[in-house]
Amino acid sequence: MQAEIISIGTELLLGAIVDTNAAYIARQLASIGLNLFYKTTVGDNAERIAYVIRQAMERSDVIITTGGLGPTVDDVTREGVAMAVGRPLQEHPEAMRHIEEFFRRRGRQPSKNNWRQARIPAEATVIPNPVGTAPAFIVEHEGKIIISLPGVPREMEYLMQHVVLPFLRERLHTGDTVIKSKVLRTCAIGESNVDDLIGDLMRSENPTVGLAAHVGQTDIRITAKAHSQAEADRLIADMEARVRARVGDYIYGTDDELLEEVVARELAARGAQVSILETNTAGEITRRLRAAPDGAKVIRASAVVPDDLPTLRAMGIELSPGDEHTFTPEEAAEVALTWRGQTGAAYGLVILGSQGESEGLYGERPGHTHIALADESGRVVHRDLGFGGREDLARAWIGNHALDLLRRALLGLPER
Repeated sequence: MQAEIISIGTELLLGAIVDTNAAYIARQLASIGLNLFYKTTVGDNAERIAYVIRQAMERSDVIITTGGLGPTVDDVTREGVAMAVGRPLQEHPEAMRHIEEFFRRRGRQPSKNNWRQARIPAEATVIPNPVGTAPAFIVEHEGKIIISLPGVPREMEYLMQHVVLPFLRERLHTGDTVIKSKVLRTCAIGESNVDDLIGDLMRSENPTVGLAAHVGQTDIRITAKAHSQAEADRLIADMEARVRARVGDYIYGTDDELLEEVVARELAARGAQVSILETNTAGEITRRLRAAPDGAKVIRASAVVPDDLPTLRAMGIELSPGDEHTFTPEEAAEVALTWRGQTGAAYGLVILGSQGESEGLYGERPGHTHIALADESGRVVHRDLGFGGREDLARAWIGNHALDLLRRALLGLPER
């Protein structure tokens, strides 16, 4: 059995609001083990709604629509469903009683357009909505189930929990199956490199393994379908062990963990602090680390150097002269040692990068960035990135490399 979600609303197509309803419904369907293969968004047009519902019925067993059940003329989901299944709209007595009771409890009278909400496809089953005016409904047609829910998130979530999920469990016997996922989060490695390492594992059918690329990192999602939570956990654990054996210490955390949270937690656990000096990242790394739960107490000092050499010299750091200075690994190491010594932190993290207007990860000329980390023993580790610039994409990648360098030092991991 498989399901499909249809989100209805022109405002969704225009990007005026973000479709959080589909994400919520997807998670709930996974919790009862019902496969979800398609999501569709369609505007407030009855003919187009009918078209996508008919299309959905050709490939899915359960179709859940959300939105378009309000009282206004552009709320046409009822019409779209009726057209899709070839039934007329009828005023439903139970829906009318629900609307009347809803307004009576509030000491008000329903307006004429509110009664439009009681017109639903013939032979549909009404889903009473105690938290809103729009009755939801279920239409069963030629072995397919169409469930139409309001678009107001509070109403939709209430009806999913109290009516839809129990109905689907009973009707489809989905309570015997669960779908569960775990995300392994990596940094300082690209999506194509991860694919090279685990490409064959991504052909597994259960659990499945997939990649999601984000700015500066790649997520590995493992999803298992099983008859119990324990069995799903076992399937995920077995696959996770195989993935970790190949991807190794590029994995910094799981699920919703952020790299800066992991780094701040490791610093706090050791009672250590870091001082950060940034050029082209303009304080972005400091801001990320400070926003972590332990961030404020693990930053000893921070500085942004907007004009490279003059500011560094004012800080007592001497580098070779030149109007268009290009930093070297040796200079980055020297700055890191000096900066750590001046501030008295356990670690001195320094980012020295070029800041040309046309530079960046995909700039006309890439530029360069040196990241150096000095510790109390005088040891310095270094990364040389073949790009610089001040654009957001470059800053995100540089920030992840810098935090990963610090993470590795804290955990005693070798530098890649």
